Amino acid sequence: MSTPILFITTVFIWGTTWIAIAAQIGDVPVIVSVFYRFALAGILMLTGLAALGWLRRPAIWRFVVIQALCLFCFNFIGLYNATASIPSGLVSVIFSLASIFNAINARIFFGERISQQSLLAGALGAAGLILLFWHDLAVALDPQTLRGIGWAVLGTAFFSWGNMASRKNAAIGITPVTANAWGMGIGALVLLALLGATGQSLTTPHGTAYWTALIYLSVVGSIVGFTAYLMLVGRMGSAKAGYATVLFPIVALAASTLFEDYQWTASSVVGVILAGLGNVVMFQKRKYPLRRHA
Repeated sequence: MSTPILFITTVFIWGTTWIAIAAQIGDVPVIVSVFYRFALAGILMLTGLAALGWLRRPAIWRFVVIQALCLFCFNFIGLYNATASIPSGLVSVIFSLASIFNAINARIFFGERISQQSLLAGALGAAGLILLFWHDLAVALDPQTLRGIGWAVLGTAFFSWGNMASRKNAAIGITPVTANAWGMGIGALVLLALLGATGQSLTTPHGTAYWTALIYLSVVGSIVGFTAYLMLVGRMGSAKAGYATVLFPIVALAASTLFEDYQWTASSVVGVILAGLGNVVMFQKRKYPLRRHA
């Protein structure tokens, strides 16, 4: 598969998973839906790798478990709860700012300097989010919107922490495919334990829309999407492949407009543009190094 096709595939899949998540919100509790998603994805990925002879046991499990908790468990609890409160397209915009979270966490966990480029990207992203939710926050002060923003930010934070764990796994020689396969399985087991601890039962969903969304999220969103992205990273590098996060909110907002009747305003249009520009600045490669002054 050519690199442009991989890039388009990644953008399309990640851009459409948000509306599929919205289709799962309703009668089935959030934790149950997230469990179904990663139980199915984990079983398929682990058995598939085993059948191909590609399944490997990690030499060190510590960061695989952390990655599992952050990428395939708690982050999606946050993102699913956010989608229950605000349109899925807006959740995708908040999530697209994960690169800014990554810059902050790389400073905390790896001691990397936060560049002026990252600060500018963060300022643009924050300004974009303020404009995007301006009416709900400044005019209506809608508590449901505040909850949705809070859940989306929490989910994005967990996703970023999972990225840090993935970096540690890569540093000790554990491939992303291996970490993801085991991580999905571990994430599903933790979610099952949470269901038992909270006394929630495995509700059987009704309707073809839920099951269609579940299969799409498990097979296409979780397995194909991550595989396409990892192949893209291998060919283009993480910086260029990261441009997918700039583009997929456009797909998600288009889907939200069509299926969730999202209403655009002048401030929301400018907000999306600024948030996207923040991502572009974050991934923009500097042509010239900064000069040091004596």
